[in-house]
Amino acid sequence: MEKRTKLNKSLKAHWVWAIALGSAIGWGAFVQPINWMETAGPLGVILGFSIGALLMMLIAVSYGFLIRSFPVSGGEFAYAYISAGRTQAFISGWFLTLGYLCIVALNASAFSLMIKYVFPAIIENVFLYTVAGWEVFLMEIIIATGALIVFGYLNIRGTGLTGQVQFIFAMVMVVAVILLTLFVGIKSPAPIENITPLFVDNKTSFAAVIAIVAIAPWAFVGFDAVPQAAEEFAFPAKKAFMLIILALVFATIIYSLMILATGMAAPWQEVADANHLWGTGVVIQELLGVGGLLILVIALTMGIFTGLNGFIMTSSRLLFAMARAKVLPAPFQKLHKKYNTPYIAIIVTVILASVAPWFGRQALTWVVDMSSIGVSIAYFYTCFTAFRLFKWNNQSSSIMKEAEVGPVKKVVAFVGMIVSFIFILLLLIPQSPAFMGKESLISLVIWIVLGIIFYVMKRKEYNAIPKKELDYLILDKKE
Repeated sequence: MEKRTKLNKSLKAHWVWAIALGSAIGWGAFVQPINWMETAGPLGVILGFSIGALLMMLIAVSYGFLIRSFPVSGGEFAYAYISAGRTQAFISGWFLTLGYLCIVALNASAFSLMIKYVFPAIIENVFLYTVAGWEVFLMEIIIATGALIVFGYLNIRGTGLTGQVQFIFAMVMVVAVILLTLFVGIKSPAPIENITPLFVDNKTSFAAVIAIVAIAPWAFVGFDAVPQAAEEFAFPAKKAFMLIILALVFATIIYSLMILATGMAAPWQEVADANHLWGTGVVIQELLGVGGLLILVIALTMGIFTGLNGFIMTSSRLLFAMARAKVLPAPFQKLHKKYNTPYIAIIVTVILASVAPWFGRQALTWVVDMSSIGVSIAYFYTCFTAFRLFKWNNQSSSIMKEAEVGPVKKVVAFVGMIVSFIFILLLLIPQSPAFMGKESLISLVIWIVLGIIFYVMKRKEYNAIPKKELDYLILDKKE
């Protein structure tokens, strides 16, 4: 049996919290408030995200238990292997890879979009072509690719550096959002009037809230970065659950404050009707001037940078874990001689994500849909595994010795399975508020076909690995 490749234990607890929070809060919190309010109204959005966070916390119960029991890289890939076997592990890992890569690409494209709003003269030169009505310029591709390269390099340098950077960026983002909300509340001549009506008038309050709950998997994706980092914890893995909960709480607060800040700054319905490229940027600049816009840009930049940093790390750890299990090519598990990081996996993540900026802004919506389906499937496998490992009582049998008695947690895991399955259905059923667009569905089908082809090519080698050896490679279990 070959020796198992291992990563350094260098991540501190507050760094992991920052990775989870920074990954959950990306460009959407700062760019999408007007679009969300147009869907549900200010209170509808805040309630929707709050309910979504509570649902994510139910799912987080399963994550907390599995991280504590199996602190290894791979996260949902490893969890699916435990409960459903090697083929289902590949399926879970393949879809999660899609989700993570999409979010890396999403943040890179969003960074170019922000620069385009603040400094249009820099971006709008060397026109290339138009995609779905959106003009693509060479400079936005260069800027997005440059951001990917910078954070790819930081990740190669090791989690000690990226963890510190992530924490600093996350704290700057939190402070910027709080300041922005306070300044808007003080400066706005009619904050209460501007934020009314609290719900949209073209649908019921319930329908409005559910429309926001439906995008919760995308809005909060990032807390599941924690299991990918578990092998590198420099602290007890039992702390992971509380770190996830704290990240979800802070994420909900940030989403809510950005809705309040945007809504209080100007009558939100009028802003929605104006159809601005960046409605939040427009109202903040009109109310607070260049200084207010600067605070918003700092918060948005930190949100994008923490997303890039966090998801390059999680994507590379997932690819590393799958390669260690011999279901992906061996180079993905190769570690840097000096920094002991999976540098090949990091480089490939950057290269694949750099494709998205070539498709312009419209690619952002396609990417959001694909990332949501990928992480929702991973949520389901995680809750399913926890459900199988929690026992009703001491007399109940279980699939592994790590199982523990927890009838309440078993029920919570079952509820998490249902919630995850509902999220998947909302993305796939026509007329649902979160139904994927045609382009996203086509891209998803292509990814599935690629996965089938790849698995067929690797199936014989993968299935030939003895279970004892695979337990060791994936779970670090030697007996």
